[in-house]
Amino acid sequence: MQLENIRFILTDIEGTTTSVSFVYDVLFPYFRIHIQRLKDLMNNPQVVDAFEQTIELAAKDGITIQTTDEIIKQLLDWSLADKKITPLKTLQGILWADGYESGEIKGHVYEDVLPAMKNWKALGLDLGVFSSGSIAAQKLIFGYSERGDLRPYFSAYFDTTTGSKRETETYQKIVEIINIKPEQILFLSDIREELECAQKAGYQTIQLVRKGTEKNWNNTITAFNEIQINNGKI
Repeated sequence: MQLENIRFILTDIEGTTTSVSFVYDVLFPYFRIHIQRLKDLMNNPQVVDAFEQTIELAAKDGITIQTTDEIIKQLLDWSLADKKITPLKTLQGILWADGYESGEIKGHVYEDVLPAMKNWKALGLDLGVFSSGSIAAQKLIFGYSERGDLRPYFSAYFDTTTGSKRETETYQKIVEIINIKPEQILFLSDIREELECAQKAGYQTIQLVRKGTEKNWNNTITAFNEIQINNGKI
């Protein structure tokens, strides 16, 4: 697929750079198995803040939480339901960090991703990540990946603290942050609803159709190396 006038490539992770099975079969189970360890991390301000957010968010749903065990149970329930909730994502990232640093976890990245990113950087493009997983979790996947430390390739990271991936306003905020015209941004994702919002914000968009993804967008590819960018430099 030939594209022109691209200055910034923004990519999703799950189902785009990384297999869905890695997230569901490795990361999520690791968090659930080790979730009780959060009780021993109450000297971490991020954990304390995430617990307070959990209590507040649960209260909005009519759930009263009074004990640490109830907080843990609520987080476990959200995890099992795959909720895209900021305090859950924060705490997942904290526990996953131990797994990555110990070598128990290696971030999965499709083999076509790194060569494409090298080419894009050689063209002078900037790369960013936008995932529902926390920024800390994003950096762990790429920092401790099977392909080595890929963090130097990225200049920006975005998560749910910027906004929902299924709201056009979020993509407009990203435009303001990176200060690049929306039509010069290419967004890569496997999810139609995300691509729709990015397109409404003026982005160019491509759907990654990896294993298990339904092809339901006008521009689709199966691997990063199918993207050819011509900015007058190749």
